[in-house]
Amino acid sequence: MIQTRKYSSNESGIGSVSKVLLSLAKKETDIVCLPEQWLANNIIPDFEAEFSAMMRISKDHSMTVIPGAFYEKTVRGHSISAPIIVSGEITGKQKKIHPFGYEKLRTSPGTKATVFKAGKVRFGVIVCYDMVFPCVAETLAKKGADVLFSPSRIVRRGILPWHTYVQARSLENRIPILAANVHDSKFGGKSIIVDLTEDDGVMIPRPSKLPDGQSHMSMPFCLSKYKKGRLQRYKDGQRFS
Repeated sequence: MIQTRKYSSNESGIGSVSKVLLSLAKKETDIVCLPEQWLANNIIPDFEAEFSAMMRISKDHSMTVIPGAFYEKTVRGHSISAPIIVSGEITGKQKKIHPFGYEKLRTSPGTKATVFKAGKVRFGVIVCYDMVFPCVAETLAKKGADVLFSPSRIVRRGILPWHTYVQARSLENRIPILAANVHDSKFGGKSIIVDLTEDDGVMIPRPSKLPDGQSHMSMPFCLSKYKKGRLQRYKDGQRFS
């Protein structure tokens, strides 16, 4: 996961982050996630042209990159989309299902939560405000996601509730979540990775937070260890009205 700072241009931002991607590639990192709308110009007319450098790194190092979520032109205007780069190719996109505030005036919402594949790993992408709604994470987990990534752009006063939502979604679904944020004068950084450990039947979240400024963190996961607890959690759920 990479936490970004403010950049003067898309070119300088992508150049800076590409260096970080290369350093993560040397650590044999499989999947990398960046924040939502972290570039100077977040309206991206052509994802392949804009993220060509990241696509080359992805191809050369068999890495999956979620470069963030940005405004993308559609037949209905714009949506906020997170492209998925797998081994050098954009294999899909996750649209933001719940635009936030003023975004509702400018974008059309996504209507589907998609599970993507990178090698043997199945993962879902929750774009920022979608984390607030429990059904998004639950839908992705029930569709077979092993891990969730969340490109986010959270203002400073929203960091505490955001961390609460991320940990709650992780606990509810017995699934690790990596949520990346922007850090600058307006947005509060504190990107968070939530792992889970079990202590005599009690599942405990183990959050790791990134420091201020541009930073990154790579963690190993044994994704199979969560499946039994996740299935049991869903099995324990009862119908009611």
